[in-house]
Amino acid sequence: MLFTKSDALLDELYAIAKNVYDSAIYFNKYKIKSLDTLKRFSEEMKEYESKGDKLIHEIIVRINKTFISAIEREDVLNLAVKLDDVLDGLEGCAARLYMYDIMEPDETMVKFGQLIEDATQQILFAIELLQKQKLPGMKEYIIRINDLESAGDELVRESIRRLFKSTSDPIHIMQFKEIYDVLEDVMDHCEDVADAMETVIMSNT
Repeated sequence: MLFTKSDALLDELYAIAKNVYDSAIYFNKYKIKSLDTLKRFSEEMKEYESKGDKLIHEIIVRINKTFISAIEREDVLNLAVKLDDVLDGLEGCAARLYMYDIMEPDETMVKFGQLIEDATQQILFAIELLQKQKLPGMKEYIIRINDLESAGDELVRESIRRLFKSTSDPIHIMQFKEIYDVLEDVMDHCEDVADAMETVIMSNT
């Protein structure tokens, strides 16, 4: 398929990826100092998620009106939905921190926050290349995302092991393990985005 000079679908896909990256930065950098700031943190993450839903709706409308695009419309939608899964996971984690009144994220949560920010940045870099129709260059970012996801797998295994050794409080264990699992799921969703991008490369090169 011949690429057009500019593709509105890819521009909208980039906007979705940028919103996901911005939300990951906020998630990673925001400092919780009180219950009020914890509530604000949860509310702000919900705003990112709502913006993401709006962007998904807009790209679906455009997909339904588009007959010729740089990549298959189904591939664009697949990428958009998988990007939205990343954002939904981050918002879900923020909601749990608020529900459980966890004002001091532990070392595992901090490390996951950085992994997720790094992964979403790699996704944004790759989508930017897709937007510019430079598909082969995306591969290096896909590899980095897969490496970060592997680091997340190792982190959650060691963290859960340490959690059971460091406390006997079942409620604490339940709450923190649930949050670790959600954060691991976010990294899995990042890898899902990478897999979808790999599919796009294979289909168009």
